[in-house]
Amino acid sequence: MPDPISILLVDDEPLILMDLEFAAEDRGFTPCCASCVGEAMNHIDEGVDVAVLDFNLVGGENCLPIARELTKRSIPYIIHSGDADRQEDVFDMLDAVYVPKPASSDKVIATALVELRNAQNDDAPSAAAAQ
Repeated sequence: MPDPISILLVDDEPLILMDLEFAAEDRGFTPCCASCVGEAMNHIDEGVDVAVLDFNLVGGENCLPIARELTKRSIPYIIHSGDADRQEDVFDMLDAVYVPKPASSDKVIATALVELRNAQNDDAPSAAAAQ
């Protein structure tokens, strides 16, 4: 039996983070939750398969250092944020699938799973291409 998929969930809103965590568990993922860059980096060092990142985090931080580290390690991720209007140029630079808030946590986790499968099978079209 394969190891469960480890998903990094990063959001500064505790209720959103909890909702994503439950949705990930319902799909059989092993969630790793963080609300700041340091926590997220620790989880990345421990090993994750895919990630869901909110843009703005606690303490005025944002997800850019996390996204860069995930990219460096070839770990797929999606952005789940309500800041598209204010951060559009940054989102374009990240070249990641964007799921705007509000969105159901089931949709967010399903989108992350699509990105993980696409990363594992480079021939498949990405969820970004479908949007």
